[in-house]
Amino acid sequence: MTPLANRYDIVFLFDVTDGNPNGDPDAGNLPRLDPETNVGLVSDVSLKRKIRNYADLTRSGQTRYGIYVQEGSILNEQHRKAYIEQRPGDTKVAKAAKLNPQNDDEAKSLTQFMCNNFFDVRAFGAVMSTGINCGQVRGPVQVAFARSVQPIMPLEISITRMAATNEKEKADRSKATEEDERTENRTMGRKHIVPYGLYRAHLFVNAKLAERTGFNQADLDLVFEALTSMFEHDRSAARGEMSSRKLIAFKHASALGNAAAHDLFERVKVQRKFGDELYDLDSNRLDNLPPARRFADYAVSVDRNDLPEGIEILELV
Repeated sequence: MTPLANRYDIVFLFDVTDGNPNGDPDAGNLPRLDPETNVGLVSDVSLKRKIRNYADLTRSGQTRYGIYVQEGSILNEQHRKAYIEQRPGDTKVAKAAKLNPQNDDEAKSLTQFMCNNFFDVRAFGAVMSTGINCGQVRGPVQVAFARSVQPIMPLEISITRMAATNEKEKADRSKATEEDERTENRTMGRKHIVPYGLYRAHLFVNAKLAERTGFNQADLDLVFEALTSMFEHDRSAARGEMSSRKLIAFKHASALGNAAAHDLFERVKVQRKFGDELYDLDSNRLDNLPPARRFADYAVSVDRNDLPEGIEILELV
């Protein structure tokens, strides 16, 4: 299929209610945040994981839509598939711990095999030189960290259980005082939540890099589909209620682009809404408002006036 011909710059808004959108393992799984501003963060890796999961869920078994990075997979065994394809009949390929291309042509063929067969390699790129060497790919789809539009207030919640894990714990509970029962003996652990947070992420689609990996319009449609629906298939107690709220794409008429991404992103404005009034997010008057607890507490607008020539705005959600 014909590679993508247009550059895209994308604004993606999503929210979370009573959940942890992206725990930080370096901080006891506390929701990620900027310590200087308390603005919440969701990593690019987390968002790409959800896109991968959605692609695997909806395109499993289809040609070109294998997933390279998935839980439990051994990356070198994914690379080995490319060598088996390129060197049919070579019995050493199946068991070799290390493999390298014999020449530049084979190196290109190995990398092309990975792009042709794995959606996430074709989209996000990959470093595939881990022992069984299939080269490196710079992907056309790049995802920035998501940031909450306002500071978040993480809460730590203790959780308990009625059942004992073993006989000793059961015996200890039978001897415990009523006060003990209410405290240590029934405490199972703690979980961190964000009562509510609206997050904004920016994505970039480079059409010139898409030419190198074979990323095409059908692949981009899958990215848009995933961003629209991926939270619907990623429910868990830890993440609470997460929803895609707005997906706005700036489509350029050319592969190299017709305007700077930051200028286009400034056209998408999020304001705090209270009653019939709208407030800019840097307004001092926000201090007098109750905290936002739903998407309806915000208003999102797109400035379509005086668009640069060659720019089309697509509102996909």
